[in-house]
Formats: sequence, structure tokens, C-alpha cells
Amino acid sequence: MPRLRSAARACSWTGGPVRFGIGGGLVTTAWIFTQGDTELRRSMGRSVGLLVLSMLGLLSGCAEGGGEASQAPSESSESETVPPDSDVYVADLRGQGSDLIIGVYANVTDRPGYDNQPAFTPDGSALLYTAADGAGQADIMRVDLETGAGVLLTQTFPESEYSATPLPDGSGFSVIRVEADSTQRLWKFDWDGSPVEPILPDVAPAGYHAWSGMDQLVLFVLGDPPTLQLASPGPGEGRVADEAIGRSLQPIPGTREVSYVRLSEGGGTVMAIDPESGDRRTIGPTIGDGQDHAWTPGGVLLMGNGGVVHRWDSGASRWVPVAMEQAFEGEISRLAVSADGRHLAFVGVR
Repeated sequence: MPRLRSAARACSWTGGPVRFGIGGGLVTTAWIFTQGDTELRRSMGRSVGLLVLSMLGLLSGCAEGGGEASQAPSESSESETVPPDSDVYVADLRGQGSDLIIGVYANVTDRPGYDNQPAFTPDGSALLYTAADGAGQADIMRVDLETGAGVLLTQTFPESEYSATPLPDGSGFSVIRVEADSTQRLWKFDWDGSPVEPILPDVAPAGYHAWSGMDQLVLFVLGDPPTLQLASPGPGEGRVADEAIGRSLQPIPGTREVSYVRLSEGGGTVMAIDPESGDRRTIGPTIGDGQDHAWTPGGVLLMGNGGVVHRWDSGASRWVPVAMEQAFEGEISRLAVSADGRHLAFVGVR
């Protein structure tokens, strides 16, 4: 969850075609609409009506003449610097363990601006991600991986939403919501994009989160230093379990544990915590200065370094490059793997 700054917002839209493909089979067109000085491209396939409604909803939220304030993201909780443009890429994922292969990728958000924080829907058919306009207003997008149809799930102003995460029971998704008064709390949303309620009304400023079942949460809470906190849905404060942690929190498949990175001057360490007992264990060092990681359903830990995805070889206690059918010329950060293990999403800066 980025730290935010105020900015004016003004909108207009125009249309034009772009094309992209996933797994060699998907070809779609997209409309382009602008907010302030930044174009947002939204793939639409055959779902023209939904996209037009999304655009109209965005336009209705714009300030007359750009006079109202909204929020703009920065990827560092300690800095006001606006992050570089980022895009979300999706590739097929094949094999297991040492035979893991990342297929040819597709850029599903190809535009200037901030597209980040990918998460697959439970059935793996679609991807959720955060999209911010030129003025910093952030909402959650959903793109269908078969048809390429894009839908703007949240259309809120002046609130912004980040880090969409499907709820374990499938009833909706959770987000870090920056409220009108800049309070950052964890909220529940329905699949139609409607806000339901705060999940943890007393835990703020929440930055990132991960679920362990429906009854336990692990959170990155902003502060100096940022803390790892454990909580259960409902009122009450979180319980501090660690500090000086990275932003990436990932449920470990087949367990109730959640992995995170403990940061230090000598490099980070990937840790695991059981949110019920609070017990922690060490998994291994990070690669380079990385902190973003993900798990395959088979329990393989992945982390990016430069333009290469690596896997943790627990037997040899070392990071090993994963075979990639297409080289990526840029920096890979956030990762997400679909629940069926068939797709990998990653965020890249070129």
C-alpha cells in the first residue's frame, strides 16, 4: 500500500484500439480514456457496455475543472516520491519444482502510469489489480484472462483502493482503503465493487494484508519501523509480532502460515509465522534486495531479481533461476500465482 499525497483530478476520454495476447490464444481490443494527463487503457473484448459504464462512472467522479483533491501513490512508505510507471504481465506457468517453466508473457495493462498489486480470482479466470490515474486516484480493475474484457470494480472518489485480495470464503474481496480523511483501513467489498464495511475498524494505518482462513489476518502496519501485526476480523487492535518488515505477505499453501520478509542492513530474511500461535520460523535469505515473493500451489517459493524470477531450492539453500521462454528487459517486483498453478502474474518496470 503506497503512501499517498494530495493532487487535483480532472477527466476526459477518447477511444482507440490496442491489442494484446495471453498464452498465444487471446487477442482483444481496448478503449483508451484519460484522467488528467494520463491515459488509462482498458481491454474490452465484447464487453463494450460494461466498459462504457465504467468510464461514465469515472467521469462522474471527476471534479469540475479538476478542483477537488484525490490521492497519488508512492511505492515507499518512507518517501513522497512518485513511483515509476509499472505494468502487470501474465504468463503461463508449467511444470513443478526444478522443471518449472514460465511461458511467453503478455502485458495486460500496457499504458503509462501505475498498474500494480496483481491477485488472481479464486478460479484463476481473472486478475485483479490496482490502477491509478495521473492525479493518483486508485481503483481496482478486473481483467478476464480468456476474453480480455476489463471491468473497473471500484469507482470511488475521493477514496482510493489498493491491494485487492479475494476473501478465503469467496464472498468478495478485501482492500486497503484510503478513506476521505486519509485513514488507511482494511475493507470488505462485494464482487460488484460495492463497499461493505471495515474488516478491522481499529487497525490503522494498514498498509498490506494476508488472510489465514477467514478468522486470522496478518498485516503490515505503517510506522517507524513498520510492524507485522496479527488480528481477527472485528473491533480491537492488532497484536505486534515483528517489526522492520517488507511489504509482501503471502499465505503458504497447505498451511495456516503466512510468509513475510524481515529487513536488515545485511539483507532480508524470508520468515513464516503462524497467526494463531504467533510462532515464527526462518525460511531463508532473500535474493539481492528483494522482498516481493509468491508461492506456487506445490509450495515452491518464487522471488524476482532484476528481470529474472528465481525459486528457492530448500535442499541446497540457494536461489535458482526459473526457465523463462521470453526474457524480460526490466525489473520484476510483485508476483502472484493462480490457485491452480497455471498462471503467473508479475509487475515489471521497463
